[in-house]
Amino acid sequence: MSLGQGMGLGRYLLWLALAALLVALDLWTKHLASQNLELYRPQAVTAWLNLTLAHNEGAAFSFLAGAGGWQRWFFSAVAVVVSVVLMVWLKRLPHRARLLPVALTLVLGGALGNLVDRVRQGYVVDFIDIHYQGWHWPAFNVADSVIVTGVVLLLIEGFIPRRGKA
Repeated sequence: MSLGQGMGLGRYLLWLALAALLVALDLWTKHLASQNLELYRPQAVTAWLNLTLAHNEGAAFSFLAGAGGWQRWFFSAVAVVVSVVLMVWLKRLPHRARLLPVALTLVLGGALGNLVDRVRQGYVVDFIDIHYQGWHWPAFNVADSVIVTGVVLLLIEGFIPRRGKA
C-alpha cells in the first residue's frame, strides 16, 4: 500500500492538527511548571498530588538518566523514527478506523512533545508528582500521560475482535 492510500488528506491533516495541539498543550504546561516551580521542590496540590519540577535526562522512569549525555541523541533519534512510523501508519489507516487513529495521534503528540524538550534542553521537563503514604510515582508530564493513554488504547484495539475475520 502506498502512502497515498488510506484515509483522505483532510482527515489525516485533522489528526496531525490534534497531535500538534497536544504538543502545544504539553509545552505550555512544561513552560508554566518551569516558570512557577523550583527544581525538585514539591508544591502540594492535594494529599496525593504535588507539582514538582524535575529534569529527566533519561527515558521513562529516568532510565539511563546518568549515562553521560549520549542518551539525549539516542532517545531523540528513537522519537523521530517512532514519529515517522506513526505518521505513515496513521495515513495508511482505512477511513472507517475509529479507535486506532486516536491512539496513534496520542502517542505521536506525546512523543513529539518530549522530543522538543530533549532536543532544546537536553532533558524532559516533568512536574506531576503523584504519591501515597511516602511512595511516589516517578514525576511525569502531559506528554507522558497522552503516550500512556494512547498505548492503552492500542492494547484495547488489539483485543477488539474484527468482524468477518476468524
